[in-house]
Amino acid sequence: MRALVQRVTRAAVTVGGETVGSIGHGLLVLLGVHRVSTDADAVWLARKVGGLRIFRDADGRMNRSVVDAGGEALVVSQFTLYGDARRGTRPSFVEAAAPDVAEALYLLFVQELAEVVGRPVPTGIFGAMMEVASVNDGPVTLMVERRAGES
Repeated sequence: MRALVQRVTRAAVTVGGETVGSIGHGLLVLLGVHRVSTDADAVWLARKVGGLRIFRDADGRMNRSVVDAGGEALVVSQFTLYGDARRGTRPSFVEAAAPDVAEALYLLFVQELAEVVGRPVPTGIFGAMMEVASVNDGPVTLMVERRAGES
C-alpha cells in the first residue's frame, strides 16, 4: 500500500459538484492499494500515517503528529499511485489491486486511521470521479509505503 501524505491547512473532495468530505488543518492522504496488499499492511500504514511527526512544535521543528497538533485527516482512494510509466507514455496499472480488494483495504485503513486520530475520518467516494482541492502547508508531502511481507 502507498499513501501520499500532505500536511494541509485545508482540503476537500467533491463528487458531482457536491462536497463529500472536507477538513481544516491536518493530513490529506491519497491512498493506493497494491495487488498483494493485506489487512496487516492497511493497519500498519494507518498507524504510521497517524503517527508521522510532521507538524511543528513550539520550537518550529517537525516533532508533532496530527493527533498532537489537534488536526484532522481526509482520505481519498487513488489507484493511480500504482501507475507505472517506465515504458511508453501510457501508464500501466497492473500493480493496483482489483476494485473489490482495494475497497475493502481502503475502508480498513480509514477505520484504523480514525482510531488513531480519535475522530471520524472523512473520505471521497471509492471508484468515483473526484475533484480534490487542498492547500499544502509547508509544503510537506511524503510517500509512505508498506509492501506485503515487510515488517
